[in-house]
Amino acid sequence: MEKPIGIFDSGIGGTSIWKEVIKLLPNENTIYLADSKNAPYGEKSPEEILLLSIKNTEYLISKGCKLIIVACNTATSNAIDHLRKTYNIPFIGIEPAIKPAVLLSKTGAIGILATKGTLTSKLFKKTTAEYTKNIITIEQDGEGLVPLIEAGKINSRELNELLSAYLKPMLNFNIDHLVIGCTHYPYLIPQIKEILGSNVKIIVSGKAVAKQTKAVLEKLNLISKAKIQPNHQLFINSHKEVLEELIKEVTVNYSVLKLDF
Repeated sequence: MEKPIGIFDSGIGGTSIWKEVIKLLPNENTIYLADSKNAPYGEKSPEEILLLSIKNTEYLISKGCKLIIVACNTATSNAIDHLRKTYNIPFIGIEPAIKPAVLLSKTGAIGILATKGTLTSKLFKKTTAEYTKNIITIEQDGEGLVPLIEAGKINSRELNELLSAYLKPMLNFNIDHLVIGCTHYPYLIPQIKEILGSNVKIIVSGKAVAKQTKAVLEKLNLISKAKIQPNHQLFINSHKEVLEELIKEVTVNYSVLKLDF
């Protein structure tokens, strides 16, 4: 069997990346690891995030993965440099798409919704310093959103009120782009659009990550040439019902399994 692409996240949010990957690379096997028991990574220390990222990486390597996507902005920001130096396997990371938002902005103001772990990381600070010199940047920590998504409360009043409190003040700065800096948050796009209106464009990273994954696989001659139906396994160390609900519209064959890791 062809070696799989490995993907890990602090929970179920990285499935927003997984969906783009299986769409663009329909012949690839995948293994997805949802570390929901430890979500959200964004509120943990850099040391904790690194240890969890190492644990996830070593599990995916033990399953024979040929490439690993760190489908978590916080884990990318805090751990990917170490992972690349330590393991002899290609890694694809996730960063908030600040550069395209800045280049496309007409009002000179953008919003960024991310976790504390991403917003306070060295990588994020370096990226924002590089691209946002002449632009107003409104950074907002989405504290509390990930636990509600993990609990399956995407359409709850509690989540909507929290999201509204985070986003409405951005409109006072006349933002015209909102950068989504957490892979859980694309699942909130319908509510975000309702709050911010049609004049604010939402920028996510999923398609860009899938394209980069394909480019790296082709460059390293690791792209699958199999003609048989691929195998997709999704593992979670918490309640699997929420994960199953989140991906129920996916038409490929997949299995969701509870795993204590």
